[in-house]
Amino acid sequence: MIKIAFFDTKEYDKELFDEYNKKYGYEITYLESRLTSETAMLANGFDVVCIFVSDIVDQDTIKTLKKCGVKLIALRCAGFNNVDILHMDKDIKVVRVPAYSPYAVAEHAVALLLSINRKIYKAYQRTKKYNFTLNGLLGFDIHGKTVGVVGTGKIGKCFINIMKGFGANIIAYDIFEDKTYAKETGIKYVTLEELYKKSDIISLHCPLTKDNENMINEESLKLMKDGVYIINTSRGKLIDTDSLIERLEQGKIGGLGLDVYEEEEEFFLNDMSNSYIRDKDLSILLSMPNVVITSHQAFFTKEALNKIANDTCENIKDIFEKGSSINEVK
Repeated sequence: MIKIAFFDTKEYDKELFDEYNKKYGYEITYLESRLTSETAMLANGFDVVCIFVSDIVDQDTIKTLKKCGVKLIALRCAGFNNVDILHMDKDIKVVRVPAYSPYAVAEHAVALLLSINRKIYKAYQRTKKYNFTLNGLLGFDIHGKTVGVVGTGKIGKCFINIMKGFGANIIAYDIFEDKTYAKETGIKYVTLEELYKKSDIISLHCPLTKDNENMINEESLKLMKDGVYIINTSRGKLIDTDSLIERLEQGKIGGLGLDVYEEEEEFFLNDMSNSYIRDKDLSILLSMPNVVITSHQAFFTKEALNKIANDTCENIKDIFEKGSSINEVK
């Protein structure tokens, strides 16, 4: 029987994987701890470790997992920037869920944009107090605005399709341009510098790599329009937080929607309401009137969770029965 150490477990994980596991019969041990070099010994005697976005698989973690006899790291997410693939042991394979629901993430990005632009959260708090004034709730039409989309994979394309429905003008940047898609949809690929300069709204839909870490920084922010709106549902480290806060305080940024944060590991997906542990920069962002932050929930739909559970179980099955998986990271 395949033994799985399931790290960073939430209640919804356990309920869903227990249901799907009826078909597979894996022996799953659910752990609340995140996987790090310090907790890796908890995987001793297990064949598989199942991890999420906040788990850290660095060189030290890999060495410990090797000693523990782990043969597979099963990511129940698409991104794998938290796994040191370059130093992965040859006896340990890595699989992921590359596309659980691009619609979920794209739709959440739009929700963030609309919430900030139309001041939905402010209006909601006011009307609960029977305050129905409109002062301070002024927004703008997305129709006719220039929306810059960084990353035109499945999520980026879903976001583009929604924005086209609003009547926005779309420009995009991607290292690998999909010229066929651009021709079919009428979007225009531009350089990153041009996208920064021309966009009224910028939405990030790219994976995190060493090359694009802190791509939104002091220099790129200088290029952007005054009053630009920035949306990030990808990875927190795409944005340099210090530069972001400085420009917010100067009024350069009109609105900011984040579902991820540069140093989110200790906070996001956890209830910290009764804790005295606070992140200074995160607290500043939360206090800003034109910032909306959600807790890495863009993926969190019924459809996406079911896809994650199904594909994770199938990935494990393929590795142990066939020796490979179409979702293997090499």
